[in-house]
Amino acid sequence: MPTFTHRFAQPHDLEALRAVMARAIAQLQHSFLSPEQVAASHQVMGLDTQLIADQTYFLVEDEAGTIAGCGGWSYRATLYGGDASIVAREPQRLDPAHDAAKIRAMYTDPAFIRRGVGRRVLGLCEDAARNAGFTRAEMMATMAGVPLYQACGYRPVEPILSAPINGVRVPLVRMEKTL
Repeated sequence: MPTFTHRFAQPHDLEALRAVMARAIAQLQHSFLSPEQVAASHQVMGLDTQLIADQTYFLVEDEAGTIAGCGGWSYRATLYGGDASIVAREPQRLDPAHDAAKIRAMYTDPAFIRRGVGRRVLGLCEDAARNAGFTRAEMMATMAGVPLYQACGYRPVEPILSAPINGVRVPLVRMEKTL
């Protein structure tokens, strides 16, 4: 069993992170989405580099330095979507006394699934949000992520469909948890 370490993602990690995300979307969504929805997912999901600038985006690596997974949390209002996605950015800061921290851009490389990587990243995000004063977290989950998030105590709040991408909508679920 590999030993994993974690650290904050840096700008020089962007290419490798985007490759992990592309593999995860392409390979891990097929049991939950149609091929057209998987293709459209690349325009709905992705990395918001504001998370790297804010130093709220983690990556987990094996002993060889290979990225096994990544994910972040945010004290900003954007709930989901990457720099190149169809989702608009909402950069205003949240108030931990009233607002929920946002769990963002969670991905596990397909070569590392079922090894606790997703749980580890999620735990890092929740701990950091809690340390920043947040008492709740919310996320927009993919269908492939819902089982993990439910197992970690998140509850579904609202199913949604993305805006149409070439006539295709991607199903998502807004989920929340008390930290």
